[in-house]
Amino acid sequence: MTERMKDFLGSPGTWSGFALRSAQCGFAAASVAVMASANGFSNYTAFCYLIASMGLQLLWSLGLACLDVYALRTKRDLHNPVLVSLFVVGDWVTAILSFAAACSSAGVALLFEKDVHFCRTFPQLSCGRYALSVLLAFMTWTFTATSSVSMFWVLASL
Repeated sequence: MTERMKDFLGSPGTWSGFALRSAQCGFAAASVAVMASANGFSNYTAFCYLIASMGLQLLWSLGLACLDVYALRTKRDLHNPVLVSLFVVGDWVTAILSFAAACSSAGVALLFEKDVHFCRTFPQLSCGRYALSVLLAFMTWTFTATSSVSMFWVLASL
């Protein structure tokens, strides 16, 4: 059973794990870049929280992607129960933070667009960028949630 779990999608030290971490990094970086380039984002707490959460996600995923590359190059096995436990906790924490940030930012973006019509009233607001950044944050969260479940199953198999 353990041998099969090493090949489980997103396992640490595998190509699929590296691809999953790279996708997390890419979408988190894109979300931060889009939101940071939007006018007036810093006036709204939810958008600042989104940048902080995606920044944390970017650093966590980048670190684990580098660890995956190291394991692939040196052919090391990363299926140590203590190490995988750390991955599980880190993934679940970043997944919850990413989801909370994406949801709160989506609420503010929808409020601006549909309810109070800030986007029409204040055209200098970058409502399209806010929405795009939120979409990218939700994409980041889907990859992070996939990784969280994957790490949980790997830990359960050890």
